[in-house]
Amino acid sequence: MSKKITNLLKNKTVLITGGAGSIGTAITTKLLEFPVKSVRIFDNNEYSLFKLKRTINDPRLKLLLGSILDKERIDMAGQNVDIIIHAAAVKNIEITEFNAIDTIDINVNGTVNMVKMAIKNKPEKFINISTDKVAETSTLYGTTKMLGERVTSWAGIHLLPTKFASIRFGNVIETKGNVFEVWEEEAKNKKPISITHPKMKRYFWHIDEAVDFVINSMIEMKQGEIFVPKMKNYNIKELASKISKKQKIIGLRPGEKFEEILITDVEKENAVERKNMWIIKPKY
Repeated sequence: MSKKITNLLKNKTVLITGGAGSIGTAITTKLLEFPVKSVRIFDNNEYSLFKLKRTINDPRLKLLLGSILDKERIDMAGQNVDIIIHAAAVKNIEITEFNAIDTIDINVNGTVNMVKMAIKNKPEKFINISTDKVAETSTLYGTTKMLGERVTSWAGIHLLPTKFASIRFGNVIETKGNVFEVWEEEAKNKKPISITHPKMKRYFWHIDEAVDFVINSMIEMKQGEIFVPKMKNYNIKELASKISKKQKIIGLRPGEKFEEILITDVEKENAVERKNMWIIKPKY
């Protein structure tokens, strides 16, 4: 364990929105390896909270049921919190496109609610979990998450003493509802696995890499930065072939691109490059 991270987290109370999801669960597991005071999981899925409680048996784990659209509830959840990790969002491309109002409400207004709560409760750090879909966005999901990055960076510049930052990364292999889950189910049922397009590429990494990146970014964050890890880009067809050679082409979904990018050329002009990441500085 890094001594810096241990000192940073010692006796701290951490709040994770959307914390009963795949990434939230992995972050929680990692945080409880440190001498934190407590980890509060805020999620609107009662069953996921139930499953999390059965997975992690630790008295420092506190389970809170609620929505980030409920301002009074998040204000209660955020009292006396030292660190906020905001991971709650609607993420599925097809679901978000079909449910535009709800997507904007949760991903944009929900994030604004969280920032306002942080203004009131003044935690030490506020981390917004973002996505590579914001870079030259072509989907509603990417657009809403881009606005989440913008309001987080704005808060980082103007709302001292809390330090705000966003973390932008691609696809996490072990998360629920991703393409690997779909492929495994199709292969199990002896069906051809679905490929949107043979030329499609996506960034992937493992959940332990994502968790380590989030926790290590806590040390680096200062004033509204966006942390972008350098991830490996994979051809979707090649990945699918490792599971099954029996495949079918289903075509791109609305707004999907052949290849995502992690950071735009314009953003690179305002970024510090390191061996394993870019750190995009706020412009204003």
